[in-house]
Amino acid sequence: MKQEIFEFDKKISDAADRALKRIEPRFAATEEITEYNQQKMLAAFIKNKVSESMFAGSTGYGYGDRGRDILDRVFADAVGAEDALVRHNFTCGTHTLAVALYGMLRPGDVMLCVTGTPYDTIHSVIGIDGKGDGSLADLGVKYRQVGLKDGKPDLDAIGEALRGEKVKLVYIQRSRGYSLRPSLSCEAIKEIIDVVRACSDADVMVDNCYGEFTQTVEPTEYGADIIAGSLIKNAGGGIARTGGYIAGRADLIEKISYRMTTPGLGREVGATLGMTRELFMGIFSAPHVVGEALKTAMFTAALFEELGFDAEPRSTDPRYDIVQSVLLRNEENLIAFCRGMQKGAPIDSFVVPEPWDMPGYDSKVIMAAGAFTCGASIELSADAPLREPYAAWMQGGLNFHSAKAGVMLAAQEMLSGGLI
Repeated sequence: MKQEIFEFDKKISDAADRALKRIEPRFAATEEITEYNQQKMLAAFIKNKVSESMFAGSTGYGYGDRGRDILDRVFADAVGAEDALVRHNFTCGTHTLAVALYGMLRPGDVMLCVTGTPYDTIHSVIGIDGKGDGSLADLGVKYRQVGLKDGKPDLDAIGEALRGEKVKLVYIQRSRGYSLRPSLSCEAIKEIIDVVRACSDADVMVDNCYGEFTQTVEPTEYGADIIAGSLIKNAGGGIARTGGYIAGRADLIEKISYRMTTPGLGREVGATLGMTRELFMGIFSAPHVVGEALKTAMFTAALFEELGFDAEPRSTDPRYDIVQSVLLRNEENLIAFCRGMQKGAPIDSFVVPEPWDMPGYDSKVIMAAGAFTCGASIELSADAPLREPYAAWMQGGLNFHSAKAGVMLAAQEMLSGGLI
């Protein structure tokens, strides 16, 4: 007879069994998406003749680094883009997005965000928070914003904004950030792009963080000029230890490369320092790992629905990013959820998360993140600002079986505290 490893209360284990039954059809659909994307990635490796010799690291200037250049080509092909920059030098997703924005925008240009207020950490880059210090606003870039309508992009208002002012760049945030609006499908992004093309000649940039490989297409295949994201989220497959990517139109990638390094040098410099192998391995593994994270998100939603909580998206909804929100109603539930999830982490399971004033956020944040790579949100993690609606934003899961236990431990912690 199978011995139980974790001793879950019967209320939790029974709810988990019901949850798994509920999401069986969604699991099957996710497997189909994962298989297609994995084959697409494999085809990109084969097309570009990736070989062992490409894993050798360069030093100094990094001139003539063949592995680095082929990595760009493989990723571009996998996401249906003309060109790409895949670099360990990008320190995080926000840095990657900032490099793209600074590369595409000039003083006097207008940037229009069409998905409401963007994610907290990009505010200082744009200058939304009113601070200078080299923000886009400080350099003379004008920022405009179109709010959402019933949680969705307001296509009429976007068209009106584009006709009313010369816009250089339209910015789309695919994932929800710290909001409860739905993440955007590539089809919804295409609707925005169609409006942009009908009303202006603006470039379209998509913050693709958390959305990569959740569908069989990427925004670049529907006309986005630039997409960007982090390699310690979806695109690095849990193997890349740092870095980011920018993919899209070749002429824009060239301009962005001058911001990444310096005008005149661009992508020709940048030593890889022995990081190339794991970047190749990371993007190769990404489709499969994203599939595991999607299963984890579905299970989380289904389990907490069984326990009487609301989830966004719901367990049976289609998914366009790996982020799962659970509405936990109060601060006590939120803290218990994160502490329980930390107990199911492979790293630092003994650590007790505490709310703190995290840089880049306007309220205290609590985080559960016991990861092999610090801050890697493709690994099972949860975080939340301690403010209404007291929702936990959970993402990741390198493999479903381990992540499932972590999610159940989060529920167990709440039950042990008499909260459910």
